Amino acid sequence: MLVFAGAVVATLPSASAHDEKGPIVIGHRGASAYRPEHTLAAYELAARMGADFIEPDLVPTKDGKLVARHENEIGGTTDVSAKPQFADRKKTKTIDGVAITGWFTEDFTLAELKTLRAKERIPAIRPRNTLYDGRFEVPTLQEVIDLAKRLSRELDREIGIYPETKHPTYFQSIGLALEPKLVDVLNRNGLNRRTAKVYVQSFEVANLKQLNRSLRVPIVQLINGSGAPYDFVAAGDKRTYADLVTPAGLREIRSYADGVGLAKDVIIPRDANGFLKAPTTVVKDAHKVGLVVHSWTFRNENSFLPADFRSSTDPAAYGRAFEEYDLFFKQGVDGVFADNPDTAVEAKVKR
Repeated sequence: MLVFAGAVVATLPSASAHDEKGPIVIGHRGASAYRPEHTLAAYELAARMGADFIEPDLVPTKDGKLVARHENEIGGTTDVSAKPQFADRKKTKTIDGVAITGWFTEDFTLAELKTLRAKERIPAIRPRNTLYDGRFEVPTLQEVIDLAKRLSRELDREIGIYPETKHPTYFQSIGLALEPKLVDVLNRNGLNRRTAKVYVQSFEVANLKQLNRSLRVPIVQLINGSGAPYDFVAAGDKRTYADLVTPAGLREIRSYADGVGLAKDVIIPRDANGFLKAPTTVVKDAHKVGLVVHSWTFRNENSFLPADFRSSTDPAAYGRAFEEYDLFFKQGVDGVFADNPDTAVEAKVKR
């Protein structure tokens, strides 16, 4: 499982992004339950565990290169705070209406970011991952694509990519728009075609509509369990994510997207004590208008599971994750974002 050899191929093989056998498994930030998130090591492990897709969240550098981080603040996932040469880069910024203090990718060139090393985001829950702190670089989108090419040849099956544009309204406001950069990278790699094994996703709406005019790959509208797309907030649009999952909202999404990425709570809500309530009709409603449904995020630890499936009061211990997968597969989801791709694959095979 952990052999890292193989040749690079020119492009990912051609296949429809929608012709997988059964629900697809997306390595959420890679195999982030086992390696620091958004590293080539995490992505490679996810693929070797059987994931169909690897998911790089994208933010830009000062010199306009797309790199894989869950957000543009990097103090929580790299060793930047230990680098005295970057001490003066620490700032407080307002990102999507929230004041955040730290170090931000848009203040670093790619060469500077490459001097940093990734670390585990949640060491209290995943202490074993701290073994790998300081070992891995922050990868570029191109490096993630190159990895997918290599692994597609080495594993003799396609490894898809599922990039997400992070904070698009913010980055457009500072002259570092993500969308043209993403389109350019996909074009240069021969991946801007309907048959490419690629999905593109975002929590905002306007940028997906923009991308829909430039991309031929499937587009996925992400839906949180609360709040609203920040581009709506910035424009004074009073609609929320809840409005987007009504039958009318889903029909509107279908006009520019091919799928929805739903927070688990949108499909099966939880009560105040964390126990599951009755499922909603959202999966059925989305399918009625022709949208695929991918759900996030599946994790094995008790701290993330519904109270129904927790094994103990230890937040870091594994609970009854297979039961959660079974429940969501029965709801008809077409894919799952998983921190533990091996568990998701096993659940899919045995469903």
